[in-house]
Amino acid sequence: MKGPPSGGGHRDNRTDGERAVREIDVAMLSSWLDRQKPVLLLDVRTPEAWKEWAIPGSIHVTSEQLKSMTAPPDTPVVTVCYQGNSSRTAAEQLARRGFEVFSLAGGMKAWSLAWNTAEVNLERSKAQVLQIRRTGKGCLSYLLASNSQAIVLDASLPPDVYLSLAKSRGWTIRYTVDTHIHADHLSRSKALAERAAAQFILPVQKRTAFDFTPISDGESIRFGSVELVALATPGHTMESTCFALNGEALFTGDTIFVSGVGRPDLNARNEEAAERARLLYYSLGRLKALSPTMLVFPGHTSEPIAFDGVPVCARLGQISAGLSMWDVPEQDFIESILRCIPPAPPNNCTRITALNEQGILPDGNPTDLEAGANRCAVSEHSAQ
Repeated sequence: MKGPPSGGGHRDNRTDGERAVREIDVAMLSSWLDRQKPVLLLDVRTPEAWKEWAIPGSIHVTSEQLKSMTAPPDTPVVTVCYQGNSSRTAAEQLARRGFEVFSLAGGMKAWSLAWNTAEVNLERSKAQVLQIRRTGKGCLSYLLASNSQAIVLDASLPPDVYLSLAKSRGWTIRYTVDTHIHADHLSRSKALAERAAAQFILPVQKRTAFDFTPISDGESIRFGSVELVALATPGHTMESTCFALNGEALFTGDTIFVSGVGRPDLNARNEEAAERARLLYYSLGRLKALSPTMLVFPGHTSEPIAFDGVPVCARLGQISAGLSMWDVPEQDFIESILRCIPPAPPNNCTRITALNEQGILPDGNPTDLEAGANRCAVSEHSAQ
């Protein structure tokens, strides 16, 4: 774990009365990080909260460490807490010592809507994959394009984000797709389809209370010169579906991640979780039978996503090798998965699921429901 940096303290020539604490909003901080602007991020929450859910590059500090904090010259400091209250107190303490300091407005709760992007150009199909990473939440959504026609998978940010990204590239969004009914974030796919005059597609299921275009195992969505083929992979949820793009890329939703698999227990009773784990066993077998060279793009990550433009993805063969501990008989797999399930997510997953089943985006601040660390995955690490 990195500690606070040492070196010359940051000073200016203003009087104490002039050194008012300023706030910085999520958009401005995101811009700084995207431009690689030097900034010292100090997280004043508990060590446990920081370790589980933090801004990339941030450092955890205690109140005692703040008293002797130093910083490189001409480097602004940003203090961070959960909602922006404790961070302001910390910023005031540093301001009295002459630091150029900002408190993150809204704290980590507001940061849960921060995002950045990474782009991959697929060699064979010439399709373009724009990975839109909700860095403060771990959600990964995708804007796929071929011949200027586009699809959005698992939209988790406001529709304007996807519309603006598509417009800037000269792409027209024809479809929006969810890989399953999400429990950790409010789906924006239906709202985006309405804004873009696009078709909203969901895997076949009877959970939702609104109209959509269903897609079944083996059916495809064609856009430009490529197509997405639906592969039913129940386990995380009963309707979970992966989508293969021209045999070259695989969009897995919450079925498999770069270093884990989707948990089968959310909003499920014990016997339901066991049945989902059994189905997940066969879904993983189906995916492992695909070409190991396929590039896997998951729906989530449990790590803070840096503003580095490096996509969160891996070859299927590499991921399969990392899941070796679950290369066991069916019953052993079920018992192992259920034993390794991490604690329940800190957000209101039952309420979020119900809203997604109704196709409703509630009024107000969505982070009131969504804020918190991502815990969609079961990994070998959770078994240790």
